[in-house]
Amino acid sequence: MGDPKRPRKQYSTPIRPWDRARMEKESHLINHYGLRSKKEVWKTETILRDFRRKARRLMAASGDQAVKEAQQMIVKLQKLGLLEEGSTLVDVLNLDIENVLDRRLQSIVYDKGLARTPKQARQLVVHGHIMVGDRCVTIPSYLTSIEEEAKVDLHPSAPFEKIEREEETPITPEPVEVGEEE
Repeated sequence: MGDPKRPRKQYSTPIRPWDRARMEKESHLINHYGLRSKKEVWKTETILRDFRRKARRLMAASGDQAVKEAQQMIVKLQKLGLLEEGSTLVDVLNLDIENVLDRRLQSIVYDKGLARTPKQARQLVVHGHIMVGDRCVTIPSYLTSIEEEAKVDLHPSAPFEKIEREEETPITPEPVEVGEEE
């Protein structure tokens, strides 16, 4: 039994810690979603792994209780925006980590244009500048439901305004002509 004063670890580390392909994928996810560390990737993978494990268990089970639990799980994932209407347990097994990372509050703030970068979105959330409805949420990994997504906005006392982001276009340097100097 663990120490009651210490919280349990919320993730499991990779089996092969030095797998190059996994490390590159994790680095890409950290940069793209503005995550703080690989620990956040592992926590998200654990959440996804739990969804899949429960779906496999429910697919193998039979009876009224299994059908009821399966329907409850599908409704929960639809409210979170991870599944479409009319999905089945097989669709739960097709979810990937990007689906879950897109539903984080940090990603929603960035997608709504409240921040210039994913890292700035994280900072706004952590510093209490983001409201979900009438609550101030300071957890960047908070999974935002479809209903709550429309209610995400800047705190009224936040010293920021909504940012109009332009489509990112690559900057090309102007050609320099090499010629005779006089």
